[in-house]
Amino acid sequence: MPHELSPGKPTTRRYSEAEKERAVRQLRRELGADHGTIKRVAEQLGIGTESLRAWVRQAEIDDGVKAGLSSEDAERMKRLEQE
Repeated sequence: MPHELSPGKPTTRRYSEAEKERAVRQLRRELGADHGTIKRVAEQLGIGTESLRAWVRQAEIDDGVKAGLSSEDAERMKRLEQE
């Protein structure tokens, strides 16, 4: 999954749901180790820090740990808006 990028240039890489879930699982295993865990795991996996942070936040909502719009509800709303 890691790939070379020029510093400061945004990427438009799309990650599969499996890649996102694996990254969130890895972060959860290492959480609490020390400050900067998200950055370290993101660098290990070759993904953006803010992408990983957003995936974790959404996973917490989907798991019912935090309040917010779940992925399932967001998809349902998207389909209804398209109708």
